[in-house]
Amino acid sequence: MRETLEFLLYDWLHAGELTARERFADHSRETFNAVLDTSERIAREKFAPIYRLLDTEEPRFDGERVHLPAATLDAVNAHVASGLLAAAKDYDVGGMQLPCLVETAAHAFLSKANVAVGSYAVLTTCNANLLMEHGSERQREVFAKTLLAGQWFGTMCLSEPQAGSSLSDVVTRAELENADDPLGPRYRLRGNKMWISGGEHELRENIVHLVLAKIPGPDGKLIPGTKGISLFIVPKQMVGTDGQLTGERNDIALAGLNHKLGHRGTTNCLLNFGEGKFQPEGKAGAVGYLVGKPQEGLRCMFFMMNEMRIGVGLGAVMLGYAGYEASLEYAKQRPQGRAMTTAGKDAASPQRPIIEHADVRRMLLAQKSYVEGGLALELYCARLVDELNTGDAKAEAQALLDVLIPIAKSWPSEWCLESNSLAIQVLGGYGYTRDFPVEQLWRDQRLNMIHEGTHGIQALDLLGRKVVQQGGASLAALAARVQQTIERAMQTDWAPQANQLAAALAQVGGATKKAWSTGEPEEALANATPYMQAFGHTVLAWLWLDVALAVSDGSDFAHGKRAAARYFFAYELPKIGAWLDVVARREPLCRDMKAEYF
Repeated sequence: MRETLEFLLYDWLHAGELTARERFADHSRETFNAVLDTSERIAREKFAPIYRLLDTEEPRFDGERVHLPAATLDAVNAHVASGLLAAAKDYDVGGMQLPCLVETAAHAFLSKANVAVGSYAVLTTCNANLLMEHGSERQREVFAKTLLAGQWFGTMCLSEPQAGSSLSDVVTRAELENADDPLGPRYRLRGNKMWISGGEHELRENIVHLVLAKIPGPDGKLIPGTKGISLFIVPKQMVGTDGQLTGERNDIALAGLNHKLGHRGTTNCLLNFGEGKFQPEGKAGAVGYLVGKPQEGLRCMFFMMNEMRIGVGLGAVMLGYAGYEASLEYAKQRPQGRAMTTAGKDAASPQRPIIEHADVRRMLLAQKSYVEGGLALELYCARLVDELNTGDAKAEAQALLDVLIPIAKSWPSEWCLESNSLAIQVLGGYGYTRDFPVEQLWRDQRLNMIHEGTHGIQALDLLGRKVVQQGGASLAALAARVQQTIERAMQTDWAPQANQLAAALAQVGGATKKAWSTGEPEEALANATPYMQAFGHTVLAWLWLDVALAVSDGSDFAHGKRAAARYFFAYELPKIGAWLDVVARREPLCRDMKAEYF
């Protein structure tokens, strides 16, 4: 993987050019590689060896404490000690001022080795980044900097048992207690939060929850819809204005752990806020500090959620990558079957490795095209973040990120899951056993189409918002980038694929217009998921063509990249026709289907 990663970083995305910018002037290819070395070492020595352990010895709650394997603490300590939690942050907050591109590349090793352990740090970094962006100066000093140092860990608390993904239906209440608290307007929260990853553990002395809740109106009632949602810092342990723990427990209680199909190394919790089990300062109610302005909580939280969606996409890619490498190694070593000739098979001849069978190569090529294409997608998005933060074309970078974030999250979640399924298939019966890691990789992967915005929600966001916002500006920005690649490819041997991509782009554009031709959202969005599938495949075809144009030599490595690109155009891109057909004609079947018919 390292060779592919460095090729994408330096030969394709030109990471070295970023060192010419003032923010990254202290860096060089050598410092970038040193960060990758550190991450790769931690992944190899601390994360990978406990991957199976954290699956078989999942978190346990004894009614008072959550128990995790001791090796979990050793792994997260190594991660924190590396400084990677604040890798892209300013020097004055303990960061390295690395480009987001390099930070993302470093995280790839950790996600591939043990995505569950890495989740604690990812949540913490995203939590801190939100507070650095939207928190007060005191909140940044007390909470964000402590999180970035890895002294405390963080979570995001959105969902509720009765609300699921429908945030407009959250009912956690926040009632004002002290508008002048130095840590921010102080409220007492009461409610329940479900599916909280990292919500309870003893890996750190404190857990900082970012909680969505509603402030009652003058009539004491909660404001309906998402407009009434505010955001609060709710620490597990009470914190003084000096940033030190007071020794008092906040009114947050673990109601129970969720026992999951996969991703078992990360605790997942139902938390009760304000039930009275703990009474900070002698009163029931969880103490929380308002972030930003009242009723702007969802806007603040989406800053974290967008960052998390890129992180989920990267995690999905790396689970797929781990399965691909495991099945590739197995296919090279497993002898089975003999060559078929016009005279039949020679039973006396030696069996050959299964990698010599065309159908096994098909499955490996599919995996290669999914995981390496997915890695290119996530790194491309990270490069756009660097353009947004330090480049000149900020508006274009923002437009591209707007339309690519749903793809960065959803496409690897679906197609790297398929990659993990193919890895099991390559191993056959052995792949279905716990003697090999591919079944665990599939189980861990299955979460990614569900959390941080389900697949269907990503599709609604893409077709319902992103491609039509500002008169289609984001879609136009993406089309312009794709067209640039097509024009370069037309001057090469990749001209047939360039023409194929141009036709696909036209199909996507045409289907988008036809979907919205009546102006009726219910009609347009009924087939949002196949639209997103087609859109994602078109994006990946574009990226593969762009990557192929960056390959210049005749090495096995280069031939492998070209083969994966050709595979995607030959076997994957043609699928978009069926997906877009139902979108363009606004197929009513699923929308009109009555519940009684099932």
